[in-house]
Amino acid sequence: MGSGQVTDWQGKHVTVAGLGVSGVPAAKALHGLGAKVTVVNDGDDARAREQAAELEALGVTVRLGDGDTLPDSTELIVTAPGWKPDKPLFAAADAAGVPVWGDVELAWRLRKPGAADWLAVTGTNGKTTTVQMLASILEAAGLRTVAVGNIGVSLLDAVLGDEEYDVLAVELSSYQLHWAPSLRAHSAAVLNLAPDHLDWHGSMEAYAKDKGRIYEGNRVACVYNTADKATEDLVREADVEEGCRAIGFTLGTPGPSQLGVVEGLLVDRAFVENRQKNAQELAEVADVKPAAPHNVANALAAAALARAYGVPANAVRDGLRNFTPDAHRIAHVADVDGVAYVDDSKATNTHATQASLAAYDSVVWIAGGLAKGATFDELVAGAAGRLRGAVLIGRDRALIREALARHAPEVPVVDLERTDTGAMLQAVQEARRLARPGDTVLLAPACASMDMFANYNKRGDAFAQAVRELGA
Repeated sequence: MGSGQVTDWQGKHVTVAGLGVSGVPAAKALHGLGAKVTVVNDGDDARAREQAAELEALGVTVRLGDGDTLPDSTELIVTAPGWKPDKPLFAAADAAGVPVWGDVELAWRLRKPGAADWLAVTGTNGKTTTVQMLASILEAAGLRTVAVGNIGVSLLDAVLGDEEYDVLAVELSSYQLHWAPSLRAHSAAVLNLAPDHLDWHGSMEAYAKDKGRIYEGNRVACVYNTADKATEDLVREADVEEGCRAIGFTLGTPGPSQLGVVEGLLVDRAFVENRQKNAQELAEVADVKPAAPHNVANALAAAALARAYGVPANAVRDGLRNFTPDAHRIAHVADVDGVAYVDDSKATNTHATQASLAAYDSVVWIAGGLAKGATFDELVAGAAGRLRGAVLIGRDRALIREALARHAPEVPVVDLERTDTGAMLQAVQEARRLARPGDTVLLAPACASMDMFANYNKRGDAFAQAVRELGA
């Protein structure tokens, strides 16, 4: 079970840690390869029992309600990405000399000879959009590709399925990278780094180190964000193949070996002849939807990876034009009485919200929810000059209210205690009262949604519905 490919799984005792979106496909794949699979799972609820029954019908052993004990004769653990490194199961594995792989590591090891290259993307925010843009660009170049990882198709299905791909656009979380020691991408990007998931990683240093694993062994390009020095530091620390280049992306004028923006155009000074003097026009900023600054940065990162793979300039333009962003990502809902209403419910942390607020000059901000340990002083201080008003909802809204009192005391604040289904309608009505023509009412909560809504999608839907009621 060392670093090479494992070709013979027949009779190997593999423990899969966790059911869920990655555990079930992993268990099925390993069982299909002839391994003796045991699944262990902390929970024992109706959903888990349903998944267990499906696997047991195939001949997989499932232990519900005990995710801490290492099953006898285990030779390898394949874990769901969300399982924390400090779990007793992993300590037991370490003591017994049993390796631990994540689902990404398993997919990497199960690739067929001559399999598709991986172009990989990580970062605190923007991963999904960037990977989808990248897949759209690769498709426009006539390549067989798919967006995989945390989104859409499961990596295991892409690697083991009958569909043949030239190249995969792979979204990777810090959790997945933590458990993927032998992954070696063709090229990779770290979009940005901000404190997130620190409860899982234990520290910002550990979080950054796991993100940086994406650059290990890159062959062609390590793509970094010139505005985020931490991403460049990770490139410096990475052990890459001879000839692999550091490629920066910037919202300003690019230097040699960078992609950037000049007079409303996305331009490439990295993958061109004589990059000291020449630049290649790739697309117009207007081809990026929406053309908010942080989304233009996503497009540049996607373009850099595509260019590293040899994609022509016109495919970058066509791919960006063909791309439609997912819902709840700075989505323009409607204009009512000269005020724009924008749904960025996906902004579930302060870093994403900072980027969202920076896209508009005068904002009535709807924020709040579950803070997940975040603090809001830096966010509020940076955005104070743009705020026309704020409407606060959700359990941890007091943390944002206190930051507003410290850093933007002149901004009017409406604090809504109610958490019932009508709360969002009231929030939108209060925002309308504060807004003036030319303003943007922006739902960018900087918090998770689960205190009031099933997920950020439902929160965004509630906002859009409330805006439609205003318009009616």
